[in-house]
Amino acid sequence: MLLYVLDLFGVAVFAASGALAGMLARLDLFGVLVLASITAVGGGTIRDVLLGHYPVFWIRDSGPLLAILGATAFTVAWVQFLPVPRDALLIADAFGLAVFAISGAQVAERMRCHALVIVLMGTLTGVGGGVLRDMLSAKVPLILRQDIYATAAIAGILVYLLLRALKVPTAGAFVAGALTVAATRLAAIAYGLQLPIVGIAH
Repeated sequence: MLLYVLDLFGVAVFAASGALAGMLARLDLFGVLVLASITAVGGGTIRDVLLGHYPVFWIRDSGPLLAILGATAFTVAWVQFLPVPRDALLIADAFGLAVFAISGAQVAERMRCHALVIVLMGTLTGVGGGVLRDMLSAKVPLILRQDIYATAAIAGILVYLLLRALKVPTAGAFVAGALTVAATRLAAIAYGLQLPIVGIAH
């Protein structure tokens, strides 16, 4: 039950970030809702399609859709009266990334995928929606810039897989992996940590 609530929290946070991106791009209300939805469930949808995991998770359970509607309505109402809490959203996004990355890895693990596929599917679940959001907002996706984002997801998934290989219970491995993702992402935000740019010598 706790993991389900955390999943809905991640959906709501990503929906809020998508709604904000839509409003900054001056989309109409329907466009804002579409961008919020794609951000919230895009990564998990792509994962389920690639893994042949049907029906897709938000079709099996309407909870994520209700979370998207609620988060979008709250975000739209908030910005009409109060300033956007950007730091708070970044922090919440870090925890959303953590939950999505590890839960996505678990889906691939349950389907007995290779470890590399588990890492890929978990990372895709965590960052896929944000990539779609940025592309539709005409921005360079966050994971293609210097920001430590996808790297944080990969680090947490590797910790999760290592602990599972050491026979640590699933719940304990989940918590450790998610905390690794969140801590790595929050450290990058707090200290401005970035990956080095790979350039071509002239």
